[in-house]
Amino acid sequence: MDEGASIIASCVYANGQRVADIAIDDAGDWAHKEGHVVWIGLLEPNGELLHRVQKQFGLHSLAIEDAEHAHQRPKLEQYGDAIFVVARTAQLIDGRVAFGETHVFLGKGYIVSVRHGASTSYAAVRNHWETSPYALSKGEDFILYAILDFIVDNYMPVLESIHDEVESIEDRVLTKPMTNSDIERLYMLRRDLLRLRNAIGPLVDVCGRLSNTDLPQIQTAMQPLFRDVTDHVRTVQEKIDGLREVLAFAFEASLLVGQSQETAIAKRLASWAAILAVPTAIAGIYGMNFRYMPELDNPMGYYEVMGFIAVLCVILWWRFRKNGWL
Repeated sequence: MDEGASIIASCVYANGQRVADIAIDDAGDWAHKEGHVVWIGLLEPNGELLHRVQKQFGLHSLAIEDAEHAHQRPKLEQYGDAIFVVARTAQLIDGRVAFGETHVFLGKGYIVSVRHGASTSYAAVRNHWETSPYALSKGEDFILYAILDFIVDNYMPVLESIHDEVESIEDRVLTKPMTNSDIERLYMLRRDLLRLRNAIGPLVDVCGRLSNTDLPQIQTAMQPLFRDVTDHVRTVQEKIDGLREVLAFAFEASLLVGQSQETAIAKRLASWAAILAVPTAIAGIYGMNFRYMPELDNPMGYYEVMGFIAVLCVILWWRFRKNGWL
């Protein structure tokens, strides 16, 4: 990706008001001005661009290396007078949960967000809070809160879409057994939910440190906001656990429904086999072709035997019907 496409935004704020769009190479000078905050947003930047950002703010080389190469777990690390935060993002793409990452550098007078993979643009966050200069005037730690809160809020549309599909599965599972495609889809949903839970689980610790640890970059007044994000993450975890339990129940219920239907079919077959066994047995006996057999010379013998067979079959049919086998 070229540098122009990688730089989503690079601007400076003073007292919550957007002052100007700035070049990356001027960001360091603006960040050192009292009351100014530089907010830079990058999308999958290359190493050269990251090193230019590193030069402006004196970022640690290990953090820059992590930001260049994705596949990091959520974490918070402190490097001197700056902190480095990693959060996982999620989107539903073609029915599957796709994951991305956001890396955030925060220090005195600046915040840099780096997005990788599936992630919603933070332009909505920027546009929303630019209408509230008082909130933005709280500083770069408030912007960090806004980004993390936006990430957690974007888990909900994913869960809502999965919830709708889970409800559809629940409605079908009690009427007919699952097909192979249904079982495969159910398995993929459970696996995606587990991956999502593993992806956001460490974010509880990250927000916990932001809300409880004496980090010099986080103002005490901001800690309740990060505790609120922690509560939201826990709510998401509970929803994920609930959906996974419902999917497990749906699978078990489908097996029970399938077994019940198989048992009902077996009962019907056994009932009709027992009913058909009566004429088969009697016909077999009188088909042995012995010369001397009872009733052979009786003019009414045929009718009596047929009537006897019919009565036995009706009695058996009635008993099986009464017991719910037919």
